[in-house]
Amino acid sequence: MPFKDKEFDFVIASHVAEHVEDISYFLNELSRVGKKGYIEVPTRLEDNLVFENKKAHIWHLVFDDVNNQINISKKQQYFEPVLTVGTIKKFNDYFRESLVIELSWKDSIKFNIVEDNLKTPVKISILNLVKKYFSKKIRLLFK
Repeated sequence: MPFKDKEFDFVIASHVAEHVEDISYFLNELSRVGKKGYIEVPTRLEDNLVFENKKAHIWHLVFDDVNNQINISKKQQYFEPVLTVGTIKKFNDYFRESLVIELSWKDSIKFNIVEDNLKTPVKISILNLVKKYFSKKIRLLFK
């Protein structure tokens, strides 16, 4: 970025980091140009729920509060998306902490690129989950 070191008192990257090709460069540049800042990204759950995220997002970011760092891995789709962006925004009113990661930083951003989060994810079938739900409800009706 064409800015001097620590030129900004505060920088915000809301729903940007999961899209950038070179995430290391992006995070290093944020902390270079800003004295402190805020990063917001979807959780892995939200990322997997939303149709529009399936191909648009490259990375999953997870905060490791033991090591006080962001762990970054390539995005993996664990199940077929079932919601639109508009629908997930309604869920945010009630379940924001399960759907969005909010990170504040000062001076620098500590992060780690994780090479292999899961070799071959076992896809969760939404159809099977729905079948199990209704199967259990039907069994309870006839007890």
